[in-house]
Amino acid sequence: MKGLKFGSKILFLINSLVAFLLLISYVLPYIPPKRFATLSVLSLGVPLLIILNVLFFIFWLLRVKKQMLLSLVILLLGWNYISSMYKFSASAAVSDPDNFTVMSFNVRLLNKYGWLPSKTIKEEVIKLVTKEDPDIMCFQEYRRGNAIKLDGYYSFNATYTSGIKGGQSIFSKYPIINSGSLEFPDTYNNAIFVDIVKQKDTIRVYTLHLQSSGIATDVEHLKNETSGHLFKQVGSTFKAQQDQVDLFLAHKAKSHYKTIVTGDFNNTAYSYIYRKIKGDDLKDTFEEAGNGFGRTYDFKFFPMRIDFILCEEDFTVNGFKTFDVKLSDHYPIKATLKLH
Repeated sequence: MKGLKFGSKILFLINSLVAFLLLISYVLPYIPPKRFATLSVLSLGVPLLIILNVLFFIFWLLRVKKQMLLSLVILLLGWNYISSMYKFSASAAVSDPDNFTVMSFNVRLLNKYGWLPSKTIKEEVIKLVTKEDPDIMCFQEYRRGNAIKLDGYYSFNATYTSGIKGGQSIFSKYPIINSGSLEFPDTYNNAIFVDIVKQKDTIRVYTLHLQSSGIATDVEHLKNETSGHLFKQVGSTFKAQQDQVDLFLAHKAKSHYKTIVTGDFNNTAYSYIYRKIKGDDLKDTFEEAGNGFGRTYDFKFFPMRIDFILCEEDFTVNGFKTFDVKLSDHYPIKATLKLH
């Protein structure tokens, strides 16, 4: 740090810490939360660490200082992380008569408790889905007792284990020949699946809603939370998610159908949870055909992508879209697929 003034030295020390944390985060997808729960929490902050390292790189670059190399090297080492958060190359939708579309949306109980000022959330959700006309529609936090009705669809609904709040639902324009619910113990969360027939192919579609930390993301609430409590609660959540993913993977392994996995993972693409679900046989439709930031959750501080549509290599991804509509604390996503 020779040649730097005192203030610049302090900035570079902060830069070094931020770069080190981002470097550490590159191994998080390989560390089970049950082994290092506290460290796994760092995966939630990866988008912020990326943004800070980009800002530090630009700062030192404009000052023509060699310190810019630190963040530059760290960012290049984790280029896949950046492309998972932001797609630099624009992806144009590919038209094909064999295309079909899959949407996923956590509807947050259709605003049952008045989180949003609108009194017509259910009607607005139906209007959006009707306009987009997806072939397969997956809902998480689907409100029991106030069901959405969509003309021209087969459907399967399943409440959470307790049956208290709601559950999940899958609508399909293709016939559903089999369906089921995978219950997660000691939680309101679950996974459901349907087997649908598209022409001569049978496709299995899962939608997951993994354990949530239950921590509100508004600034006033976070001010009242200690860092120790936040880390403990999120770490405990990730441990529960690991058990849930193990149950899901055991169930998925018994199926020989071509598979699509959708849902609210309540975790990021930088986590052990995401890596285990994605495995070696699924691809992320946003990474394949998305544009710009992959934000799916209304987090106040930086783009957060915790909702996903994954598919096997049997599918070509011909399009992806995130809808910037305020109908929940999540944003709907849609993938355009073609079966080989």
